[in-house]
Amino acid sequence: MNSIEERIKELKQEKNAVILAHYYQCPEIQQIADYVGDSYYLSKIVKEAGQELIIFCGVRFMAESAKILSPHKKVLLPVADAGCPMADMADTNKIKELKKQYPDAAAVCYINTSVEVKALCDICVTSSNAFDIIRKLPERKIIFLPDRNLSAYIADKCPEKEFIIYPGYCIVHNKIMPEHITELKIKHPNAPVAAHPECRKEVLALADFVGSTAEILSYAKSSDSPELIVVTEEGIRHALEHQSPKKKFYFPYPQMICANMKKTTIENVLWALEDEAAEIHIEEGLRISALNCLKEMHRLGN
Repeated sequence: MNSIEERIKELKQEKNAVILAHYYQCPEIQQIADYVGDSYYLSKIVKEAGQELIIFCGVRFMAESAKILSPHKKVLLPVADAGCPMADMADTNKIKELKKQYPDAAAVCYINTSVEVKALCDICVTSSNAFDIIRKLPERKIIFLPDRNLSAYIADKCPEKEFIIYPGYCIVHNKIMPEHITELKIKHPNAPVAAHPECRKEVLALADFVGSTAEILSYAKSSDSPELIVVTEEGIRHALEHQSPKKKFYFPYPQMICANMKKTTIENVLWALEDEAAEIHIEEGLRISALNCLKEMHRLGN
């Protein structure tokens, strides 16, 4: 263990802190984290963790969700400008217009949204629970935002619902085209394809399994195949190889790397613990408006 890791461990104990990291973070960040997971898992940990200081190694909407759920805790985002382009595509004025246009529709937002967007919506979902939650909603019409690819995937699984699809997308998943997958299949014909539902419909059509980051990990672990084609952000490789060291994992080219997720370094984590800067602040009225959105997710998503 190097001196930075040792100092982080000491400060965690001194300050009663917990480090959370998303699967897309760099391997060294995942290694020092107390909990590593996808958005839904980490949102549950935030509620359950006893520590009062949370170091959230991810992007802004994740840290905001932590603060919404635990306002009494200090939540730090080690890199203040680690954002999410897809979350930025959700425009509050456009959402208000859609709600006026479809007053009888449920406004459902992906967890990859800002606190301002969550405050306007009825319920939040993640890629792992979107289908289960949406089919439980009494409303037939669903305004789903901002990911058009995830929305289209869920819409196909819920033909009884009418989806009003917002035109946002993940810049990492959306850039993968069907030919990127077919090229890999030619090289590795026996490798099943596991893809994230943020990918294009044409890409998902080539997949043997479609699921969230955590679900892809579970699928890879249970698969009898010694190799797997994985179509999601490459940060998941660390967890894949840790749980299945004898298996081989192939990712499409162009590389699926989220630049914002990779901004956080181990030095950033140390500085966050030392200075307790880059704290997430949310105006209380706005937080309360957004809270119901996340509470409903946890109520229906369990």
